[in-house]
Amino acid sequence: MRRFAPARVDSTARLAQLQRAMWRVVSRPLNAASRTQRRWTDGRPTAAVAAQIAKPNDRLTALERLEIYNRMYWFRVLDSLYDDCPGLRAVLGDSRFMNLAEAYLDKYPSRSFTLRNLPARLARFIREQPRLTAPHTALCSDLARFEWARIEVFDSAARPVFTIDDLLDANPKKLRLNLQPYLQLLQLDYPVDDFILAVKQREEMSRGESSNTVLAAPAVSRAKSRRPRLPPRARTHVAVHRLNGVIYFKRLEPAAYKILTAIRRGRTLEQALAAGLPRAKRPRPELARVVQDWFQNWMRLGWFCRA
Repeated sequence: MRRFAPARVDSTARLAQLQRAMWRVVSRPLNAASRTQRRWTDGRPTAAVAAQIAKPNDRLTALERLEIYNRMYWFRVLDSLYDDCPGLRAVLGDSRFMNLAEAYLDKYPSRSFTLRNLPARLARFIREQPRLTAPHTALCSDLARFEWARIEVFDSAARPVFTIDDLLDANPKKLRLNLQPYLQLLQLDYPVDDFILAVKQREEMSRGESSNTVLAAPAVSRAKSRRPRLPPRARTHVAVHRLNGVIYFKRLEPAAYKILTAIRRGRTLEQALAAGLPRAKRPRPELARVVQDWFQNWMRLGWFCRA
């Protein structure tokens, strides 16, 4: 029988081979019964593969011992993805969401030391496999982007804040501002920010009512059965940011979004303003006041940072 793992571990190279073999078993998707698949990828019994990696003991076979880790791995990554994607779960329901999550992790398995990065490619996968989210694929793609943006905002780097003093004697034709690394700018086809708020409110209400199940059992069942209404299609621009350790999202006017994205691309302040303002439908004096208010607000929120 062709060996799957080294017969002896007598060098670091063979140790690495053994580690890779065990990882392949542990990270392989479970079967429909949430157990280790009984056949390996080449058709031979998985038990024969497991016997090259682990030894049986007086209670468990080699396959049963490895199955503990196989199931533990998959239950943990699925649980993490479940917690990270409340909006997607609200649209698809738990059963369809878990089908999506398993297919996604099969195609794009974890390659990171941290569970934080699990949803990084979920929006791409949704676009690649639209049947898993039909007929709400576009909405689900936006939700996956939005929910990943919230994760990135939570723990991405923050640089020293750019202040009014840094603007002194600056030439707008040459001045290049910098945006905080954690700030996420999204152009979406659906107002998923409002939808996420509705989902969170529903979950909080369900948790609150669940704590009073003895007194109000009928209300609990009604709360759990209600789902937020799916949002209609509408072009939406959102900034996802954090302030004092709390995540917020803020709607942006299209012109404001264009200015900020131009700044992020390294344009000068003059170029960024030109990118956002030509299509703005306001008289110039009013527009100047609006843009000034935008920048004052962005400065207060700490969105600009020093290079």
